[in-house]
Amino acid sequence: MSRPVIGITPLYDYNLNSWWMIPGYAEAVQASGGIPVVLPFSDDREATAELVSKLDGFIFTGGPDSNPNMYGEEMVLQLGMIDSKRDVNEKLIYELVREADKPALGVCRGHQLINILEGGTLYQDLPSMKPSETRHSQRQPNYILTHRVDIAESTPLMDWMDGAKKLEVNSYHHQAIKDLAPGLKVMALSSEDGIIEAFYHPERRFTVGIQWHPELAYKDHPVHQRIFQALVDAAK
Repeated sequence: MSRPVIGITPLYDYNLNSWWMIPGYAEAVQASGGIPVVLPFSDDREATAELVSKLDGFIFTGGPDSNPNMYGEEMVLQLGMIDSKRDVNEKLIYELVREADKPALGVCRGHQLINILEGGTLYQDLPSMKPSETRHSQRQPNYILTHRVDIAESTPLMDWMDGAKKLEVNSYHHQAIKDLAPGLKVMALSSEDGIIEAFYHPERRFTVGIQWHPELAYKDHPVHQRIFQALVDAAK
């Protein structure tokens, strides 16, 4: 059987006018038996649809805040940097992926983006809008696990974690899900403050959001590779 090809959305550097990629996403896909490719930015729907049709699965990666106009809100002063190129391009890609019911994994910004595009909302500035003793933007090195999530019963995440009810995670996010989109189901909550840390869509082939960064943690904590393994398996 041929190895599934997984398209990964890049980050954009406006100063250098360049796309770039944190290597952990591609490395985790390769370690799980998939072939990673970096997706281009394009507003050409026909060309993007043809590209989506040729790929087997998709990762929507971390990055800047999403523009709150995507979910009908005005910007607050504490909003971080936004990236209009990514908002437009990733919206187009996700809509085509959803139409084709192809496997999609959202990580951090990608997790939040899927929730937005499915009809949910975000805390634009988590520290001021939902204060917590949990540090959701950690100071420790990115592979260090700094807080715990509670895994919901009878969810794919619990299956991937062999029935475990809790999981230690790393954390680098400024925003978080406020209202979960209709159709999405919670897979994990932050143990200390109840922030939604993972979701899935039970009626789709594989639509999953993860708030933490398994691509940064999996080498030191291999249990986190199981998330990418599940994506690659769904894409076969």
